[in-house]
Amino acid sequence: MKILLKALLQALLVALLVGTLCFFMTRMLPGDIAYRIAAGRYGYDMVDAQAVRIELGLDRAPLAALADWWGRLLRFDLGISLVTAQPVIDEIRMQLGQTLRLSLMAVLLSLPLGPLPGVLAGLRPGGWFDRVNLALSVLLRALPPFVLALLLVLAFAVQLQALPAAGHADHGSLLLPALTLALGLAAVSSRVARDAMAAVRASAYYAFALTKGLSASQALRRHGARNVATPVVAYTAVQLVYLVEGVVLVETIFAWPGIGHALVHAIFARDVPMIQGTALVLGWLFVLFNCIVDLACAALDPRTRQQ
Repeated sequence: MKILLKALLQALLVALLVGTLCFFMTRMLPGDIAYRIAAGRYGYDMVDAQAVRIELGLDRAPLAALADWWGRLLRFDLGISLVTAQPVIDEIRMQLGQTLRLSLMAVLLSLPLGPLPGVLAGLRPGGWFDRVNLALSVLLRALPPFVLALLLVLAFAVQLQALPAAGHADHGSLLLPALTLALGLAAVSSRVARDAMAAVRASAYYAFALTKGLSASQALRRHGARNVATPVVAYTAVQLVYLVEGVVLVETIFAWPGIGHALVHAIFARDVPMIQGTALVLGWLFVLFNCIVDLACAALDPRTRQQ
């Protein structure tokens, strides 16, 4: 119950902070918002910025417009897109499923690529596999997501022609963007799993399990798995920053129709309600993922339920 109440409070704070910051930062961008919106609607040959400014209420005082957005947010109304004239909530509803699908696939792909090799490296700290794992983890973590995405496109789409470079027409379109995010997640989770496994291997209870006659696999399964999983799951909350940030960039590179892709287009179009709505949902996704991680940690380690 404490975890859920904490998540609810975080969601409320995210709504106030993200909405307010996006509102003022968008107004501080160079250029005329009304001109951009009019050009997006009617083309650059039919621009009537003043008419658009009056129609959409962009001539109102910023604080009055912000107060109006807060009031509509309390009614779960994210407003109307200034470009498409469609409710923001309807557009986000179509894009949210694609973002969740991409995020879930990235997390699932990161499990065999990160924690599993990390556990194997932790069984023999300092060995050749541990050193190779460290080198790969450092390399993957140092590469920015857009560089990693371009390398994967060159390898699998251009050279091997095994996967599409962008779009969402078939199931194969999901693999490259998900793999881009998964490799970044695996780079960190692998080392966390390695350190946790090395600590378990050096512990007295693990040595006692082996002394009792259990095989290495039995000792790992009965006494090591949960102790290794707890720090890995806990550190996932830190990695969620990478996941949420990466979604915006990766969706744009691969033309994946998700929240991040919509946010980038909304910024170019100066679509303030759409920017606020998509940024707000991304912030809420971060809160949701953190809540899931906290619940998973509580299930793995009963001591966290008392905190």
